[in-house]
Amino acid sequence: MYFILSYVTLNFVFGIIPIYIPILLRNLGYRAVVVGIFIAIGEGAGILAPFLLGRFADRSGNYKSCIIFAWLITASVTIPIAHVTNPIITVILIVLLTVGYRSVTPLLDAMTTINLGEKSDYGKIRVFGSVAFVFIMFFMQWVPVIRPNTPGNISFWMCLTCVLAIITAFIVPSRYSRLKPQKEKSAAISETDSADILKAASLKKSIKNSSIWTPVFILGLTSIALSRLAMTPTYSFFSLFLVEYMQWDAVGLMFGIASISEIPFMYFSYRLIRRFGAMRIVAFASAIVALRLGLYAIFPFKAGVICAQLLHSLCFGIFHPAAIAFITSNVPAEKRSFGMSLYMSVGWGIPTFIGNFIGGFIVEYAGFLVLFGSFTIFAIMGAAIYFIYLIFQRKNG
Repeated sequence: MYFILSYVTLNFVFGIIPIYIPILLRNLGYRAVVVGIFIAIGEGAGILAPFLLGRFADRSGNYKSCIIFAWLITASVTIPIAHVTNPIITVILIVLLTVGYRSVTPLLDAMTTINLGEKSDYGKIRVFGSVAFVFIMFFMQWVPVIRPNTPGNISFWMCLTCVLAIITAFIVPSRYSRLKPQKEKSAAISETDSADILKAASLKKSIKNSSIWTPVFILGLTSIALSRLAMTPTYSFFSLFLVEYMQWDAVGLMFGIASISEIPFMYFSYRLIRRFGAMRIVAFASAIVALRLGLYAIFPFKAGVICAQLLHSLCFGIFHPAAIAFITSNVPAEKRSFGMSLYMSVGWGIPTFIGNFIGGFIVEYAGFLVLFGSFTIFAIMGAAIYFIYLIFQRKNG
């Protein structure tokens, strides 16, 4: 229940900040290229923070304190960001905002997967986050008061959702939030005979000294990163595409439809992963991302956009659980926060940084349709890497 509540409030925040921050910045008077650069700088800064907090969480086992700290950073800048028009101060606030909320996801994923075990059905827990995202999207679309159409109103909802997340983090019991896998494992082994102790100590040393940086892991992470890079236009620029290009005030509605479509796939993702394998699903999802971007570029009207949004079911509904499963199967519990931080930073943060930086220029000088069309290249590359991945996997197998 505590994990479910944590993912619910996490996705309340994700339903506001990354979706509406481009609109907030545009309403403050910044050009599209500047918005892209600002968000890219924030994502760039957000790459390092998950590693630092994740490393501390792995060593101390105190995931709860790290999550609360990250949420407090996020909440502290939600109001000021809507009332500042100085570019330098705005960048600093965006950096703090991004560092805060981007750091929570790997910490929460690490805490969840460690508690659930290696064969955990992560998708059935995470699906509640998708339901929460759908709720907040539809709520934002039809909220009768304090509509998210001005910087002040958007900052209000950012602040409110962050406060809810902080409250949820505080009520998580210590038995779930303070975890030290290595020490617990050692304590259990100490009750066995001396031969088992020596064997376990040798295994522990081997795990500690072993590197996760195998060719298979690097290729898998690269495929994930390219796929996430291809998704950047559907997250960072889609809101502006609806409002400015299509002249359609349906931001919450479109993101809500996309999230509804992902729910059944998220729920049954564990079965799909077991049957087909995590990386095969990641490659398949990458190909669907290319198709989705193509629909935006070729059919930029309501019916085409709705069809593209429904493909979110495959682009994220099975992609994200498969990526988490890949990290979980390649990174031991003792390094789980590091692994999830690696996923959030290398597989998510760096691609988002690059995507926002170049995406802002493309929108400014070539338009939204060129943006969507050009980013299909990254999705195709992400899918193609799977065939190289198979070669190395067979060599190691």
